[in-house]
Amino acid sequence: MVQIYTCQNGVRIVSEHVPYVRSVTIGIWVDAGSRYELPHENGITHFIEHMLFKGTHTRSARQIAEEFDRIGGEINAFTSKENTCYYTKVLDHHGEHAIDILADMFFNSAFREDDLERERQVVGEEILMSEDAADDDINEKLWYEMYPKDALGLPILGFEETLATFDADMIRNYMDKHYAPENVVISVAGNIAPSLIRHIETLFGHYERSEKFVKSVLTYPEFTAGRYTQERDIEQSHVAMSYPAISCKDRDFYPFVALNNLIGGNMSSRLFQDVREDRGLAYSIFSYETAYADVGAFSIYSSTTNKQMPLLLETIDATLRDIVENGITYEELTNAKEQLKASVVLGIESMETRMSRNGKAELIFGHHKTIDDVLAGVDAISMEACDRLIHQILTKDRAIAIIEGTEQDE
Repeated sequence: MVQIYTCQNGVRIVSEHVPYVRSVTIGIWVDAGSRYELPHENGITHFIEHMLFKGTHTRSARQIAEEFDRIGGEINAFTSKENTCYYTKVLDHHGEHAIDILADMFFNSAFREDDLERERQVVGEEILMSEDAADDDINEKLWYEMYPKDALGLPILGFEETLATFDADMIRNYMDKHYAPENVVISVAGNIAPSLIRHIETLFGHYERSEKFVKSVLTYPEFTAGRYTQERDIEQSHVAMSYPAISCKDRDFYPFVALNNLIGGNMSSRLFQDVREDRGLAYSIFSYETAYADVGAFSIYSSTTNKQMPLLLETIDATLRDIVENGITYEELTNAKEQLKASVVLGIESMETRMSRNGKAELIFGHHKTIDDVLAGVDAISMEACDRLIHQILTKDRAIAIIEGTEQDE
Protein backbone atom coordinates (compact mmCIF):
# COMPACT_ATOMS: atom_id res chain seq x y z
CA MET A 1 0.00 0.00 0.00
CA VAL A 2 1.33 3.41 -0.98
CA GLN A 3 1.38 6.02 1.79
CA ILE A 4 2.04 9.73 1.35
CA TYR A 5 3.35 12.11 3.98
CA THR A 6 3.77 15.81 3.26
CA CYS A 7 6.41 17.62 5.29
CA GLN A 8 5.73 21.09 6.65
CA ASN A 9 7.80 22.64 3.85
CA GLY A 10 5.96 20.79 1.05
CA VAL A 11 8.37 17.91 0.39
CA ARG A 12 6.34 14.75 -0.17
CA ILE A 13 7.48 11.35 1.08
CA VAL A 14 5.87 8.45 -0.77
CA SER A 15 6.45 5.02 0.73
CA GLU A 16 5.49 1.47 -0.19
CA HIS A 17 6.32 -1.09 2.44
CA VAL A 18 7.19 -4.54 1.09
CA PRO A 19 8.05 -6.69 4.13
CA TYR A 20 9.16 -9.82 2.28
CA VAL A 21 12.28 -8.23 0.74
CA ARG A 22 15.54 -7.35 2.48
CA SER A 23 16.32 -4.20 0.54
CA VAL A 24 15.10 -0.64 0.23
CA THR A 25 15.23 1.66 -2.78
CA ILE A 26 15.14 5.42 -2.21
CA GLY A 27 14.74 8.02 -4.95
CA ILE A 28 14.81 11.80 -4.78
CA TRP A 29 12.54 13.01 -7.57
CA VAL A 30 12.70 16.63 -8.70
CA ASP A 31 10.19 18.33 -10.99
CA ALA A 32 13.05 19.63 -13.11
CA GLY A 33 13.61 18.35 -16.62
CA SER A 34 15.20 19.66 -19.79
CA ARG A 35 11.87 20.97 -21.10
CA TYR A 36 11.87 23.64 -18.38
CA GLU A 37 15.28 25.04 -19.37
CA LEU A 38 15.74 28.41 -21.00
CA PRO A 39 17.58 28.28 -24.35
CA HIS A 40 20.92 29.29 -22.84
CA GLU A 41 20.44 26.66 -20.11
CA ASN A 42 19.94 23.69 -22.45
CA GLY A 43 21.68 20.72 -20.87
CA ILE A 44 22.11 22.19 -17.39
CA THR A 45 19.56 19.88 -15.73
CA HIS A 46 21.57 16.88 -16.86
CA PHE A 47 24.86 18.58 -15.98
CA ILE A 48 23.62 19.19 -12.42
CA GLU A 49 22.73 15.51 -12.16
CA HIS A 50 26.38 14.73 -12.91
CA MET A 51 27.76 17.39 -10.57
CA LEU A 52 25.91 16.12 -7.51
CA PHE A 53 28.18 13.08 -7.66
CA LYS A 54 31.39 15.13 -7.73
CA GLY A 55 31.74 15.86 -4.05
CA THR A 56 30.30 17.88 -1.19
CA HIS A 57 31.90 20.13 1.39
CA THR A 58 32.55 17.05 3.56
CA ARG A 59 32.81 14.17 1.07
CA SER A 60 34.86 13.82 -2.09
CA ALA A 61 33.52 12.00 -5.15
CA ARG A 62 35.73 9.06 -4.22
CA GLN A 63 34.39 9.01 -0.66
CA ILE A 64 30.79 8.97 -1.94
CA ALA A 65 31.59 6.00 -4.17
CA GLU A 66 33.52 4.19 -1.44
CA GLU A 67 30.78 4.66 1.16
CA PHE A 68 28.21 3.06 -1.10
CA ASP A 69 30.59 0.27 -2.06
CA ARG A 70 31.30 -0.33 1.64
CA ILE A 71 27.63 -1.05 2.34
CA GLY A 72 27.12 -2.97 -0.93
CA GLY A 73 24.77 -0.31 -2.24
CA GLU A 74 24.00 1.00 -5.69
CA ILE A 75 23.65 4.69 -6.50
CA ASN A 76 22.67 6.28 -9.80
CA ALA A 77 20.65 9.08 -11.35
CA PHE A 78 18.93 10.08 -14.57
CA THR A 79 17.51 13.15 -16.23
CA SER A 80 14.47 13.16 -18.48
CA LYS A 81 12.65 15.91 -20.30
CA GLU A 82 10.24 16.25 -17.35
CA ASN A 83 12.13 15.31 -14.18
CA THR A 84 15.37 14.28 -12.49
CA CYS A 85 15.87 11.35 -10.13
CA TYR A 86 18.74 10.50 -7.77
CA TYR A 87 18.34 7.02 -6.34
CA THR A 88 19.99 4.29 -4.32
CA LYS A 89 19.29 0.63 -3.57
CA VAL A 90 20.74 -0.84 -0.37
CA LEU A 91 20.13 -3.54 2.20
CA ASP A 92 17.24 -2.45 4.42
CA HIS A 93 19.42 -1.83 7.52
CA HIS A 94 21.58 0.62 5.54
CA GLY A 95 18.66 2.83 4.48
CA GLU A 96 19.38 5.72 6.86
CA HIS A 97 23.05 5.84 5.97
CA ALA A 98 22.25 5.82 2.26
CA ILE A 99 19.80 8.73 2.51
CA ASP A 100 22.33 10.63 4.64
CA ILE A 101 24.76 10.54 1.71
CA LEU A 102 22.06 11.44 -0.84
CA ALA A 103 20.96 14.38 1.31
CA ASP A 104 24.56 15.57 1.59
CA MET A 105 24.86 15.45 -2.21
CA PHE A 106 21.51 17.19 -2.63
CA PHE A 107 22.13 20.06 -0.23
CA ASN A 108 25.90 20.42 0.08
CA SER A 109 27.52 19.74 -3.31
CA ALA A 110 30.55 21.98 -3.63
CA PHE A 111 30.62 22.64 -7.40
CA ARG A 112 34.36 23.26 -7.37
CA GLU A 113 35.81 24.75 -10.52
CA ASP A 114 38.22 21.87 -11.19
CA ASP A 115 35.35 19.37 -10.81
CA LEU A 116 33.18 21.47 -13.12
CA GLU A 117 35.88 21.48 -15.77
CA ARG A 118 36.47 17.74 -15.59
CA GLU A 119 32.76 16.98 -15.75
CA ARG A 120 32.33 19.31 -18.71
CA GLN A 121 34.79 17.09 -20.52
CA VAL A 122 32.91 13.95 -19.44
CA VAL A 123 29.53 15.28 -20.59
CA GLY A 124 31.16 16.60 -23.76
CA GLU A 125 32.29 13.04 -24.49
CA GLU A 126 28.75 11.83 -23.76
CA ILE A 127 27.38 14.31 -26.30
CA LEU A 128 29.89 13.20 -28.93
CA MET A 129 29.14 9.54 -28.20
CA SER A 130 25.42 10.18 -28.69
CA GLU A 131 26.06 12.04 -31.94
CA ASP A 132 28.31 9.23 -33.21
CA ALA A 133 25.61 6.63 -32.56
CA ALA A 134 23.17 7.13 -35.40
CA ASP A 135 20.42 5.17 -33.65
CA ASP A 136 20.64 7.62 -30.72
CA ASP A 137 21.23 10.79 -32.68
CA ILE A 138 18.32 10.24 -35.06
CA ASN A 139 15.94 10.43 -32.12
CA GLU A 140 17.30 13.87 -31.21
CA LYS A 141 16.94 15.02 -34.80
CA LEU A 142 13.38 13.71 -34.86
CA TRP A 143 12.32 15.53 -31.70
CA TYR A 144 13.79 18.79 -32.94
CA GLU A 145 11.82 18.32 -36.16
CA MET A 146 8.67 17.73 -34.08
CA TYR A 147 9.11 20.67 -31.71
CA PRO A 148 11.55 23.18 -33.27
CA LYS A 149 10.21 26.09 -31.23
CA ASP A 150 9.99 24.43 -27.81
CA ALA A 151 12.54 23.13 -25.30
CA LEU A 152 10.84 19.72 -25.59
CA GLY A 153 12.57 19.40 -28.96
CA LEU A 154 16.07 20.06 -27.60
CA PRO A 155 18.46 17.34 -26.40
CA ILE A 156 18.61 16.49 -22.70
CA LEU A 157 22.42 16.49 -22.92
CA GLY A 158 22.48 20.00 -24.37
CA PHE A 159 25.09 21.21 -26.83
CA GLU A 160 28.83 21.74 -26.47
CA GLU A 161 28.22 25.49 -26.80
CA THR A 162 25.84 25.67 -23.85
CA LEU A 163 27.84 23.16 -21.82
CA ALA A 164 30.89 25.42 -22.02
CA THR A 165 29.01 28.24 -20.24
CA PHE A 166 27.87 26.34 -17.13
CA ASP A 167 29.52 27.47 -13.89
CA ALA A 168 28.74 27.23 -10.19
CA ASP A 169 26.63 30.39 -10.19
CA MET A 170 24.46 29.14 -13.07
CA ILE A 171 24.01 25.81 -11.33
CA ARG A 172 22.98 27.34 -8.03
CA ASN A 173 20.66 29.77 -9.79
CA TYR A 174 18.96 26.92 -11.67
CA MET A 175 18.61 24.85 -8.51
CA ASP A 176 17.15 27.83 -6.67
CA LYS A 177 14.53 28.10 -9.41
CA HIS A 178 13.60 24.41 -9.60
CA TYR A 179 14.79 22.43 -6.56
CA ALA A 180 12.16 23.94 -4.25
CA PRO A 181 10.49 21.72 -1.59
CA GLU A 182 7.15 21.58 -3.42
CA ASN A 183 9.02 20.24 -6.48
CA VAL A 184 10.60 17.36 -4.55
CA VAL A 185 9.24 13.87 -3.90
CA ILE A 186 11.15 11.26 -1.91
CA SER A 187 9.98 7.82 -3.04
CA VAL A 188 10.84 4.80 -0.91
CA ALA A 189 10.02 1.15 -1.64
CA GLY A 190 11.05 -2.05 0.10
CA ASN A 191 11.41 -3.24 3.67
CA ILE A 192 11.03 0.20 5.24
CA ALA A 193 11.79 0.69 8.91
CA PRO A 194 9.52 3.31 10.54
CA SER A 195 12.59 5.24 11.63
CA LEU A 196 13.64 5.68 7.99
CA ILE A 197 10.63 7.85 7.13
CA ARG A 198 11.20 9.97 10.24
CA HIS A 199 14.86 10.29 9.29
CA ILE A 200 13.98 11.44 5.77
CA GLU A 201 11.64 14.07 7.20
CA THR A 202 14.44 15.30 9.46
CA LEU A 203 16.76 15.66 6.47
CA PHE A 204 14.35 17.11 3.89
CA GLY A 205 11.36 18.50 5.78
CA HIS A 206 12.70 21.87 6.85
CA TYR A 207 14.60 23.53 4.03
CA GLU A 208 12.95 26.55 2.45
CA ARG A 209 12.47 27.47 -1.17
CA SER A 210 14.48 30.28 -2.69
CA GLU A 211 12.95 33.58 -3.66
CA LYS A 212 14.10 32.71 -7.19
CA PHE A 213 11.68 29.76 -7.37
CA VAL A 214 9.87 29.50 -10.71
CA LYS A 215 6.94 27.12 -10.97
CA SER A 216 7.30 24.69 -13.89
CA VAL A 217 4.58 25.32 -16.46
CA LEU A 218 3.54 22.92 -19.21
CA THR A 219 3.87 24.44 -22.66
CA TYR A 220 1.47 22.30 -24.72
CA PRO A 221 3.74 22.73 -27.76
CA GLU A 222 2.33 22.32 -31.23
CA PHE A 223 3.52 19.25 -33.16
CA THR A 224 5.27 20.11 -36.42
CA ALA A 225 5.24 17.69 -39.32
CA GLY A 226 8.37 17.73 -41.43
CA ARG A 227 11.31 15.82 -42.82
CA TYR A 228 14.99 15.84 -41.84
CA THR A 229 17.69 14.08 -43.86
CA GLN A 230 21.43 13.79 -43.36
CA GLU A 231 24.18 11.82 -45.07
CA ARG A 232 26.88 10.07 -43.05
CA ASP A 233 29.79 7.82 -43.84
CA ILE A 234 28.13 4.73 -42.36
CA GLU A 235 27.00 1.45 -43.85
CA GLN A 236 23.37 1.48 -42.76
CA SER A 237 20.61 4.04 -43.11
CA HIS A 238 18.43 4.86 -40.12
CA VAL A 239 14.88 6.14 -40.02
CA ALA A 240 12.69 7.42 -37.18
CA MET A 241 9.21 8.83 -37.53
CA SER A 242 6.60 10.20 -35.15
CA TYR A 243 2.91 10.99 -35.16
CA PRO A 244 1.31 13.40 -32.68
CA ALA A 245 -0.36 11.38 -29.94
CA ILE A 246 -1.81 11.81 -26.45
CA SER A 247 -0.58 12.74 -22.98
CA CYS A 248 -0.23 10.36 -20.06
CA LYS A 249 -3.31 12.02 -18.53
CA ASP A 250 -5.56 11.21 -21.48
CA ARG A 251 -8.48 8.81 -20.94
CA ASP A 252 -7.09 6.61 -23.73
CA PHE A 253 -3.61 6.20 -22.27
CA TYR A 254 -3.99 2.45 -21.63
CA PRO A 255 -5.35 1.84 -25.15
CA PHE A 256 -2.42 3.90 -26.46
CA VAL A 257 0.10 1.61 -24.75
CA ALA A 258 -1.73 -1.51 -25.97
CA LEU A 259 -1.89 -0.16 -29.52
CA ASN A 260 1.84 0.50 -29.51
CA ASN A 261 2.46 -3.06 -28.35
CA LEU A 262 0.54 -4.67 -31.17
CA ILE A 263 1.84 -2.30 -33.88
CA GLY A 264 5.54 -2.56 -33.10
CA GLY A 265 6.21 -3.21 -29.44
CA ASN A 266 7.13 -6.88 -29.52
CA MET A 267 8.09 -9.84 -31.72
CA SER A 268 4.51 -10.70 -32.68
CA SER A 269 3.68 -7.12 -33.63
CA ARG A 270 2.58 -6.10 -37.10
CA LEU A 271 5.76 -4.19 -37.93
CA PHE A 272 8.14 -6.87 -36.65
CA GLN A 273 6.35 -9.58 -38.61
CA ASP A 274 5.93 -7.55 -41.81
CA VAL A 275 9.37 -5.92 -41.90
CA ARG A 276 11.69 -8.48 -40.34
CA GLU A 277 10.05 -11.89 -40.41
CA ASP A 278 8.21 -11.76 -43.74
CA ARG A 279 10.63 -9.60 -45.76
CA GLY A 280 13.94 -9.66 -43.89
CA LEU A 281 14.37 -5.93 -44.43
CA ALA A 282 15.81 -5.01 -41.05
CA TYR A 283 17.29 -6.48 -37.92
CA SER A 284 15.87 -3.72 -35.72
CA ILE A 285 12.29 -2.49 -36.13
CA PHE A 286 10.09 -1.30 -33.29
CA SER A 287 7.60 1.34 -32.22
CA TYR A 288 7.35 3.16 -28.89
CA GLU A 289 4.97 5.51 -27.19
CA THR A 290 5.99 8.73 -25.45
CA ALA A 291 3.47 10.39 -23.18
CA TYR A 292 4.27 13.54 -21.24
CA ALA A 293 1.89 15.47 -19.01
CA ASP A 294 0.63 17.59 -21.90
CA VAL A 295 1.62 15.99 -25.22
CA GLY A 296 2.69 12.65 -26.61
CA ALA A 297 4.05 10.90 -29.67
CA PHE A 298 3.83 7.53 -31.38
CA SER A 299 7.19 6.71 -32.94
CA ILE A 300 8.79 4.06 -35.11
CA TYR A 301 12.50 3.33 -35.59
CA SER A 302 14.34 1.03 -37.97
CA SER A 303 17.61 0.67 -39.85
CA THR A 304 18.58 -1.22 -42.98
CA THR A 305 21.03 -1.32 -45.84
CA ASN A 306 21.03 1.78 -47.99
CA LYS A 307 19.48 0.19 -51.07
CA GLN A 308 16.62 -1.32 -49.03
CA MET A 309 15.55 1.91 -47.32
CA PRO A 310 12.88 2.76 -49.95
CA LEU A 311 11.33 -0.70 -49.61
CA LEU A 312 11.53 -0.48 -45.81
CA LEU A 313 9.60 2.80 -45.84
CA GLU A 314 7.05 1.37 -48.26
CA THR A 315 6.54 -1.66 -46.02
CA ILE A 316 6.12 0.45 -42.87
CA ASP A 317 3.62 2.68 -44.66
CA ALA A 318 1.72 -0.32 -46.01
CA THR A 319 1.47 -1.83 -42.53
CA LEU A 320 0.18 1.41 -41.02
CA ARG A 321 -2.22 1.94 -43.91
CA ASP A 322 -3.66 -1.55 -43.42
CA ILE A 323 -4.21 -0.82 -39.72
CA VAL A 324 -6.01 2.43 -40.56
CA GLU A 325 -8.18 0.86 -43.25
CA ASN A 326 -8.90 -2.53 -41.66
CA GLY A 327 -8.26 -2.03 -37.96
CA ILE A 328 -6.88 -4.58 -35.54
CA THR A 329 -8.18 -8.00 -34.55
CA TYR A 330 -9.71 -9.03 -31.26
CA GLU A 331 -6.93 -11.61 -30.87
CA GLU A 332 -4.25 -8.96 -31.28
CA LEU A 333 -5.85 -6.75 -28.64
CA THR A 334 -6.29 -9.68 -26.25
CA ASN A 335 -2.61 -10.61 -26.61
CA ALA A 336 -1.53 -6.98 -26.11
CA LYS A 337 -3.59 -6.70 -22.95
CA GLU A 338 -2.11 -9.88 -21.50
CA GLN A 339 1.39 -8.64 -22.27
CA LEU A 340 0.67 -5.36 -20.51
CA LYS A 341 -0.72 -7.10 -17.45
CA ALA A 342 2.31 -9.37 -17.28
CA SER A 343 4.59 -6.34 -17.54
CA VAL A 344 2.79 -4.63 -14.66
CA VAL A 345 2.77 -7.68 -12.40
CA LEU A 346 6.36 -8.73 -13.13
CA GLY A 347 7.51 -5.14 -12.72
CA ILE A 348 6.36 -4.91 -9.09
CA GLU A 349 8.86 -7.61 -8.18
CA SER A 350 11.50 -4.90 -8.56
CA MET A 351 11.75 -2.34 -5.74
CA GLU A 352 13.37 0.07 -8.18
CA THR A 353 10.30 -0.19 -10.43
CA ARG A 354 7.98 0.47 -7.50
CA MET A 355 10.04 3.43 -6.36
CA SER A 356 10.06 4.87 -9.86
CA ARG A 357 6.35 4.24 -10.45
CA ASN A 358 5.37 5.93 -7.19
CA GLY A 359 7.71 8.89 -7.59
CA LYS A 360 6.50 9.70 -11.09
CA ALA A 361 2.85 9.22 -10.12
CA GLU A 362 3.18 11.70 -7.26
CA LEU A 363 4.98 14.27 -9.38
CA ILE A 364 2.73 14.06 -12.42
CA PHE A 365 -0.68 13.00 -11.09
CA GLY A 366 -0.65 13.66 -7.37
CA HIS A 367 -2.46 10.37 -6.75
CA HIS A 368 -1.72 6.65 -6.98
CA LYS A 369 -3.46 3.68 -8.55
CA THR A 370 -3.24 0.23 -7.04
CA ILE A 371 -2.02 -2.66 -9.15
CA ASP A 372 -5.59 -3.92 -9.26
CA ASP A 373 -6.71 -0.51 -10.58
CA VAL A 374 -4.11 -0.70 -13.35
CA LEU A 375 -5.02 -4.27 -14.28
CA ALA A 376 -8.69 -3.32 -14.37
CA GLY A 377 -7.84 -0.40 -16.61
CA VAL A 378 -5.98 -2.69 -18.98
CA ASP A 379 -8.84 -5.19 -19.01
CA ALA A 380 -11.22 -2.36 -19.88
CA ILE A 381 -9.37 -1.48 -23.10
CA SER A 382 -11.90 -1.76 -25.91
CA MET A 383 -11.68 -2.24 -29.64
CA GLU A 384 -13.58 1.03 -29.99
CA ALA A 385 -10.95 2.96 -28.03
CA CYS A 386 -8.13 1.47 -30.11
CA ASP A 387 -9.96 2.23 -33.35
CA ARG A 388 -10.53 5.80 -32.17
CA LEU A 389 -6.81 6.21 -31.46
CA ILE A 390 -5.77 4.66 -34.77
CA HIS A 391 -7.68 7.32 -36.67
CA GLN A 392 -6.69 10.06 -34.24
CA ILE A 393 -2.97 9.31 -34.57
CA LEU A 394 -2.09 7.46 -37.76
CA THR A 395 -4.10 9.67 -40.12
CA LYS A 396 -2.16 12.79 -39.07
CA ASP A 397 0.88 14.21 -40.86
CA ARG A 398 4.10 12.90 -39.34
CA ALA A 399 7.63 14.05 -38.67
CA ILE A 400 10.39 11.88 -40.10
CA ALA A 401 14.17 11.85 -39.77
CA ILE A 402 16.52 9.84 -41.96
CA ILE A 403 20.27 9.42 -41.65
CA GLU A 404 21.46 8.03 -44.97
CA GLY A 405 24.56 5.91 -45.16
CA THR A 406 26.98 6.85 -47.90
CA GLU A 407 28.76 3.49 -48.02
CA GLN A 408 27.91 1.60 -51.18
CA ASP A 409 26.07 -1.70 -50.85
CA GLU A 410 27.83 -4.62 -52.50
